[in-house]
Amino acid sequence: MKVLLIANYLPDQQESMLRYSAMLATALRARGISVETEHPPVVLGGFRFFHGAANKWAGYFDKYILAPFSLRRKARSADIVHICDHSNSMYLKCAGKKPALITCHDLIAIFSAQGKYAGVHVGQTGRVLQRWIAANLVKARNIVCVSQKTLHDVQSLAPTAKPETRVIHHPLNWNYSRCSAEAVAAEKAKSGIAAEETYLLHVGGNLWYKNRLGVMQIFAELRKSAVFQNTRLIMAGKSWTPEMRAFCQNYNLQHAIVERVDVSNEELQALYSGALALLFPSLEEGFGWPLLEAQACGCPVITSNRPPMPEIAGEAAIYVDPLQPEEAARIILENASRFPELQQKGRENLSRFSLDRAIDSYLELYKDMLLSCS
Repeated sequence: MKVLLIANYLPDQQESMLRYSAMLATALRARGISVETEHPPVVLGGFRFFHGAANKWAGYFDKYILAPFSLRRKARSADIVHICDHSNSMYLKCAGKKPALITCHDLIAIFSAQGKYAGVHVGQTGRVLQRWIAANLVKARNIVCVSQKTLHDVQSLAPTAKPETRVIHHPLNWNYSRCSAEAVAAEKAKSGIAAEETYLLHVGGNLWYKNRLGVMQIFAELRKSAVFQNTRLIMAGKSWTPEMRAFCQNYNLQHAIVERVDVSNEELQALYSGALALLFPSLEEGFGWPLLEAQACGCPVITSNRPPMPEIAGEAAIYVDPLQPEEAARIILENASRFPELQQKGRENLSRFSLDRAIDSYLELYKDMLLSCS
């Protein structure tokens, strides 16, 4: 069996999607499967003199005008064509008559363009692009969804479409585990946190649904209690927005909250390992990798009571309403004594998300697709 993985355009730097395709390629090869990973070619998007909107349109030219030619050529020699990100659903035609599937991670961008989320604005070009992505996605005969939440969203996108859908949960995309006390101490020092100080951790970028301002609001409420009054918060991810900086200044939290930008996997592993808990009150997710990353490092999880978080974190988490900071803080305080219990439950929960189980499911799907076409 020869599998063509169509991965993402490298200049877009969609790290989680690139990790997913790389993880699939490595694991499938370990099972003896012939795998080729193809990224849309970087031609105009590689020129440094393109900036801003010009660079975006150069990328569009590479992805939507040039890429189909090379992808069709590659697909001719494949037995299975696997489009690793639903945002590339327009490449479905490149598979020709070869069995093809699309992994759908979430429909947040599509639903944003449809106006589903109050206060979320998408420009005209973005709306056109997301309509195109959605129209091609529902034409797929085979769709893998990474959670039951994503599956439900796909079914609601086109109720009359009847693709073959199944859920295959992600495994970890890096070998996270609890690390040494020395590694934790090094990251605390790097963050300006004293050895005896405790901290909560948040991991995420600045997309609206990551609710980073909400993280700060919940933390501000927690700091009013005796339990957390000396606890710090480390926010690992992208640089803060002006709104977040203003919040810190207005609530005198400049010293209490630490900004860590673009941390490495090794650094993040140590941050998880040393944290009191992960604070992850997202508004929307397709899966939520940080939940599993934290559990792998023995870090208790506090997350939203919205799908798919309960599906992924299972019984090993404290669940809060992400839009009710005072109530969320109250629930966290009431359950803080459960942190040691959640560490053990988190390790048990991880067994549901093994790499072997995921690859077994993909191989079963590939074989079913080949049989249906024979």
